[in-house]
Amino acid sequence: MQFYFIRHAQSMNNLLYDTGASRFERSHDPELSQPGREQAQVLARFLCRTGSPRLSNGRDDYNAAGFGITRLYTSLMVRAVATGTVVAQALNLPLVGWQDLHESGGLYLEDERTEERVGQCGPNRAFFERHYPRLVLPDSCDDVGWWNRPFEEHDQAMARARRFLTELLERHGRSDDRVAVISHGDFYNCVLRTLFQIEKAVGWFDLNNAGITRMDFEKEKFRLVYANRVEFLSPELVT
Repeated sequence: MQFYFIRHAQSMNNLLYDTGASRFERSHDPELSQPGREQAQVLARFLCRTGSPRLSNGRDDYNAAGFGITRLYTSLMVRAVATGTVVAQALNLPLVGWQDLHESGGLYLEDERTEERVGQCGPNRAFFERHYPRLVLPDSCDDVGWWNRPFEEHDQAMARARRFLTELLERHGRSDDRVAVISHGDFYNCVLRTLFQIEKAVGWFDLNNAGITRMDFEKEKFRLVYANRVEFLSPELVT
């Protein structure tokens, strides 16, 4: 299995932070910014490209021949679904919602007075069917909404990363599938820390908006082929 972890394109919250605004102004589930919409289009075109392979030990480690994505999953956070919708249309693939791909913490807002992180309600099935009809929803997304719980703590996010990787390998680990997921920067760190068995966080794995990391799973081993690939974006679109 080739596994591609892709961060969503720039959200309005990302843009807000870039302008130095207060975190208390953030949305609990932001849409894409205008640069983010452009990033998603460029990402989709890049994932569709084909070419001549540059083989090393029989492997096309830089996807010179193309990506050949066969499965596409997304977090249910709007910024990820919006990014995934553009990619799915370009690749002519179903976009399958996977609840465990959401960002660490879940959907929440911070109380400006107490700084308490308060869980918020996520969009429901009717919202997604109206705005993102290409999205294949899990049964857990009902009329109430996919997120209805308190703020997710760090240890819970790490447990979720372990659960996600276990299920990913159960679904695709013994196949030749090329699986792409649209997810988030903090959860990316949880996934890498799990794979590399890093118990204590002493650093950070950067992943830009629309950045691509490839990992190949072969029998009982995996290879980190490349990380945070963004050269397909013009400099002004790297965020």
